[in-house]
Amino acid sequence: MPKPETIEQFIAMVESNEHDKAIEKFYTIDASMQENQSEPRVGRDNLVANEKNTLQKVKSLVSKCIRPYFMNGDQVVIRWYFRFEWKNGTISEIEEIAYQNWQEELIKSEKFFYDPKQFTSM
Repeated sequence: MPKPETIEQFIAMVESNEHDKAIEKFYTIDASMQENQSEPRVGRDNLVANEKNTLQKVKSLVSKCIRPYFMNGDQVVIRWYFRFEWKNGTISEIEEIAYQNWQEELIKSEKFFYDPKQFTSM
């Protein structure tokens, strides 16, 4: 079970737009991430590479935890707001729910729930 301080550190790192560094620091080596019903991506190195690839396409990014987050044992649920200004000049605003399974102080698996229509650029 993660300590509340650990969750706060994770949230602070994401809100600082250090998404790739947050994965390196807070995910197990064999962690997985899943977008809605898509196939999960597996392995911390793969997750970091995918995040870096996404961040390279971003001109500016706002990342915000919409509090409160919820914790029950090893399960943590965080509601996020993201605003992407892409290098191609388009903007995407999304809200998502991240459902995390922690293994002690690290995230073992995470599943994101969001409406994919939110990625339709403005």
